Amino acid sequence: MTIAIFLGSLLLAMAIGVPISFALLASGAALMVQMDMFDAQILAQNLIEGSNSFPLLAVPFFMLAGEIMNAGGLSRRIVQFAMALVGHVRGGLGYVAIGAAVMMAALSGSAVADAAALSALLLPMMVAAGHDKARSAGLLSAASIIAPVIPPSIGFVIFGVAANVSISKLFLAGIVPGVLLGVALCFTWWWLGRRENVPSQPRRSRAEILHALKDATFALGLPVIVIVGLKFGVFTPTEAAVVAAVYALLISVFVYRELKFNQLFGLFLAAAKTTAVIMFLVAAAMVSAWLITVAQLPDQIVSLLQPLLDSPRLLMAAIMVLVIVVGTAMDMTPTVLILTPVLMPIVKAAGIDPVYFGVLFIMNNAIGLITPPVGTVLNTVAGVGKISMDQVTKGVWPFMIAQFLLMFLMVLFPAIVTVPARWLAG
Repeated sequence: MTIAIFLGSLLLAMAIGVPISFALLASGAALMVQMDMFDAQILAQNLIEGSNSFPLLAVPFFMLAGEIMNAGGLSRRIVQFAMALVGHVRGGLGYVAIGAAVMMAALSGSAVADAAALSALLLPMMVAAGHDKARSAGLLSAASIIAPVIPPSIGFVIFGVAANVSISKLFLAGIVPGVLLGVALCFTWWWLGRRENVPSQPRRSRAEILHALKDATFALGLPVIVIVGLKFGVFTPTEAAVVAAVYALLISVFVYRELKFNQLFGLFLAAAKTTAVIMFLVAAAMVSAWLITVAQLPDQIVSLLQPLLDSPRLLMAAIMVLVIVVGTAMDMTPTVLILTPVLMPIVKAAGIDPVYFGVLFIMNNAIGLITPPVGTVLNTVAGVGKISMDQVTKGVWPFMIAQFLLMFLMVLFPAIVTVPARWLAG
């Protein structure tokens, strides 16, 4: 009965157009009424405490870092470096997009920011070279969702706070799966483009490659600083976000000199608006998470899934299918915030490594950003690339399937995630 009230009130509020954050508060209030403990003060206190978390300070700084990187020329230089490396290969612009997406993922942690930058820079070039526009837009969409998997990742920060899991360990565990997502896209692009007769870009000389590398050195230095700093304990993930934002600001203003001081207010304002939306959503979700615990919903769900607890792989597969279904209708952040407090007790009861689960959970939610009908990244690519949503959806299917297949391969063989994660964690 408690589960039905929570889900029913949440889905009803969403169905009539209530924003997700307010829908979460409504479902929390419904639970309090059902348990005969409604108190507006408790609701308000938990709402405030929900966002009162030091690790969540990483969110605004990573958002600011992403805004600065796109405006300050860091993203463009990474694309130019990738172009110099593999632009001459058959279908090279596709590999440029994937390589640039992997490198940019280590800068921003935001799929939407990467999708906007890649679409603006590469989609016109891919179409002009003769590539199918829908397929190119689909590739750029699928490549952009690598950002929440490779550190620094806003998704890992939110999951780590909600699940009480080490964010540093999540960051390090996401490196190999994120790179493998790029490899899966390379293979799919090669498979689809075998019959395409698109002329390749001219091979760059060694001097041109070295020049592109030199030009992108400061941009490429940021992920190295963040990853090395986390591995050796120089700073926490929250401090890493501050380092990323300050580093990007200094490089954009004083080294590349593409960012003017009069542009900073607009960038800070854009980052603040996005952060406000995310943080209010987090706060509202924490209210529901507290009430879910008080109502003992996880215990009820654990009892329902008792037959699967003895088979961790089967349980993980079932959870991944559930997340896929939810991801078609909800954005990444609310999905993470709603499902984490419900699923974590089940994961712990089955003896599944929380870090391993967190990586696959975030990977699944990231892929959900390109699953129609919601598909936030699809909408971003369609808007920036001036292409219809139907065309982007048609082009993204092969790449999305390849990424889902890789994810379920990791469900069957957890060592793909856990072994590199343990090695990187030292």
